[in-house]
Amino acid sequence: MKNIIKKSLENTLSYLEFRALVSNLLAEGKATGHNQSEDLTNYSMLNDKRMKRLDKTIKISDETITEIKKIEDPQTWLVITEGWCGDAAQNLPVIAKIAEANELIKLKLVLRDDNEALMDLFLTNGGKSIPKLIILDKDNNVINTWGPRPTIATQMVADYKAKHGALDAEFKQDLQVWYNKNKGQSVQDDFVKLTKSVQAKEV
Repeated sequence: MKNIIKKSLENTLSYLEFRALVSNLLAEGKATGHNQSEDLTNYSMLNDKRMKRLDKTIKISDETITEIKKIEDPQTWLVITEGWCGDAAQNLPVIAKIAEANELIKLKLVLRDDNEALMDLFLTNGGKSIPKLIILDKDNNVINTWGPRPTIATQMVADYKAKHGALDAEFKQDLQVWYNKNKGQSVQDDFVKLTKSVQAKEV
């Protein structure tokens, strides 16, 4: 595992570099990832607009900032993502702003399709769901993970699958509406809990 993580860390993007990559590829009519299609490009275009909006509007609460500032040892937040992923577009801007609250946190992004070995280590219910965030200590040991969705959204997905068997276009639209109303608060709540759990282990 450590070798795979180390190799992935050699080719990472900052959040701003990722945003620029998505925009530059869209200018060429392309999406990130190994597969190209009109649908993926359209999703990426929609997500690019979402992220631009969220970068300007997302507010991080005082409680979240206070908790994140309690991190006293260097951490790397390694996120597996792609530009066409709707969940990533809703969550990455929030994660980026949370990471900015503490200079000991380095946020690094890698593309899923370019890092299959890493993705295979962090599957969700057997699937390659993204975004997936891996929290590493200064020696690149995994101390926690998060993703692909905030806790509340994860429960919404599980409940819908239990009732209907699979996610459909209507649910996916409802999920985006929920994200827009939630304004990143559920992500912040999750990260406050993550930070507290790591601190509790260290005590």
